[in-house]
Formats: sequence, structure tokens, C-alpha cells
Amino acid sequence: MRIAIRTGVLYDGTDAPARRNVTVLVEDGRIAAISGNDERAGAEQTFEAACVTPGLINSHVHLEVNGEPDTQTFFLIRTPTERTLDAARNARLSLEAGVTTVRDLGGSESNAIALRDAVTTGQHVGPTIIPAGRAICMTGGHGFFLGREADGPWDARKAVREQRKAGATCIKLIATGGVLTKGAVPGQDQLSEEEMRAAIIEAGTHGMRVAAHAIGTNGIKNALRAGVTSIEHGHLLDDEAIALFRERKAYLVPTLAAVWCIYENIAGGAQPDYVVRKATEIYHQAGDNIRKAWRAGVTIAGGSDAGTPYNRHENYAYEVELMSTVLGMTPQQALTAATATAAELLGVEAGILAKGRPADLLLLGGDVGADVRALRDPRVVIKAGAVAHERA
Repeated sequence: MRIAIRTGVLYDGTDAPARRNVTVLVEDGRIAAISGNDERAGAEQTFEAACVTPGLINSHVHLEVNGEPDTQTFFLIRTPTERTLDAARNARLSLEAGVTTVRDLGGSESNAIALRDAVTTGQHVGPTIIPAGRAICMTGGHGFFLGREADGPWDARKAVREQRKAGATCIKLIATGGVLTKGAVPGQDQLSEEEMRAAIIEAGTHGMRVAAHAIGTNGIKNALRAGVTSIEHGHLLDDEAIALFRERKAYLVPTLAAVWCIYENIAGGAQPDYVVRKATEIYHQAGDNIRKAWRAGVTIAGGSDAGTPYNRHENYAYEVELMSTVLGMTPQQALTAATATAAELLGVEAGILAKGRPADLLLLGGDVGADVRALRDPRVVIKAGAVAHERA
């Protein structure tokens, strides 16, 4: 299939200046050329768009959950079959919204792993999926109801091996408490630095990158010293943590939407009191802290924690907007965080539009560099060189 797209403006996913009035040629699932000439003749499909960008990459999702207000209760009452159906639907909704790659950072079943394989073989419609399997937590720790509880360095190593055996290609560790688990304190350490270091060494042996859920200040630093690839959330980081991020060249995935969506929906009254209390405390600190880290040169990659309360998989564009409005990124910088930088974190080829790269791209009705909200409703989503969704 040969597809030709004529666009008024193209952002390639990097910080390079936008290109204007170009034609993107797609052949055999990859970008064949980006040209200033109108080369649509001979293409089986042709499109015109105001703006073209790479497909979005969401570095932090949970495909099994849908944005319910009470996540822990949802997991405890939902059957494995129901969670499988939810995961399949959320994968499709993500793709239709322009998210062409996701990293699933923890589920109660092997749904994300099975979905990864089904998408790869063409049996199911969805984004490219990088699955972590079960998150590794301490006994009774944050996310215990869907995670793999581990105690001690050798058990942490075994937990990594179990996820790899199940088919995971990355690892998720729980370094601190979290918002959505009853009784967990976000600022309190959970897995120790020694436990995480053992897990990271084991993961590294098998070429697996490691993400750490870490909200509390000390837990963030424990995870960074242990050698994680990325910190997820990082909301209570301090100056020492910022220095460690830069020294270790670690990524920060701030998941702003996870906190903002909880805070913005408090008035509905459907969320547990403990979730509202913890999220409100974090909301009043996270923006300033992450903004300081961004200005200090910490590398930010886009990820929304999709599936958490009111934070639906099809609304990833909101995370990109928050990176601009809350952190002070330009719209193009926020787009880069959600494309090229996220791809670099995940170790995938996607995220940049250039000759030979995968043809995962979005056709938009407006210039995202002028208004980041143009990402909310892509006109056409192309995945692996084929039209995956076209707006009616």
C-alpha cells in the first residue's frame, strides 16, 4: 500500500523546526520520503491535512482499567474475563485517539502481554504494546491487589524472572506508597534500594528496562540510586533528586493527568475519601516540583497513567496539554515528550517521522504547534502504514 499525504505543516517528533507544505509518502509500513514536492500521483490512498505529527506514545498506561473512580475496589470485584474485555477495548480506544504505542505498567492478568501478541499478529486492533506484566511490590504494598509481592533482593530477582517468563519486556517496581491503594502513604518508602538494585541487575541481564513508581522524596532517590530507567510520577522530588536524575540520565514520566483528573472530579463525590485526600496533597505540590525539574534539564517523557480515576485511555491528549500549561513547555516540546522522547525511553523505533522510520502518524485539523489541543481529535490515524481510524 502506497499512501501520500499533503500537509500544511509537519512536526517530525523532534525539536527541529516544523516543515511546511510537504508530502509524506508511505510504503510497506514505513516512511518512504518527505518531500517539498506534491508527489501524490500513483498513490492508492491520498490525504490532505492541516498538520501531521508522529503517532503519540503513552509511556504509562494500565489497559485493564477504564477510569473508574475507585480503582482498588474495581480490581477486587472485576472478573479476569471482564478485565480482558476491558483491556481489549481500551487498546482500540487508545489507537483511535492517536496513541500508536503504549507501555502497560502493570495489570492483574497477562492481558497486556496477550494483547501485545494479538496486535503484532494482526488478530486485534490496537497500539504497539510494551508490557511489564505484574508490578513488583513489597508484601501489602501499593498495588498489591494486582502486583507480585516480593520481599528481599533474591525474591525481587525471582519476581523479575517470573515476569520475563510470562512474556513481559519491561519491569515495573513500586518504590513508594501511592494514591489509589487504601493505607498506602505516597511519601513512604516501600521496596528498598537493595531490593530494587537486585531487580534492576536481573532485568538488565535480560535487556529489560525498569520503571519505578515513586512519589515520595526518599523513595525517588532510592530508585534513582538503584539504577532505574525511569521514575513514574516523581511528584515530591527535591533538589537532590533533580541532581540524581541528571547524573543518572534517568527519565521522568510525570503522569500529571492522573492527579489532575482526580482533583478536577472531587465534586462528583464518587471517589474514596483516602484517594481525594492524598491526591489533593500531591496536586498542590506536583506542578511546581515537576516544573522545576523540567527547567533544570531533567528529561521528561509523556505518560498519563491512563486507567486511573477519570483518566481514560482515549484522553491522552490531555496529558500533553498539561505538560504545556503546567510545566511551561511549548506545544512542540510537549509533543516531543509524547513522541520522540517517549520512544527513546521505551527503546522503540516509532516517535520520529523520517525516511525509513515506522509510518505511525496522525493527520490533524489544526496546527499543534499553535494550539496543542489540535491533538484531541485526529482526523486520521495511520499505524504501521495502514489507516487504523478515520473520523467520519
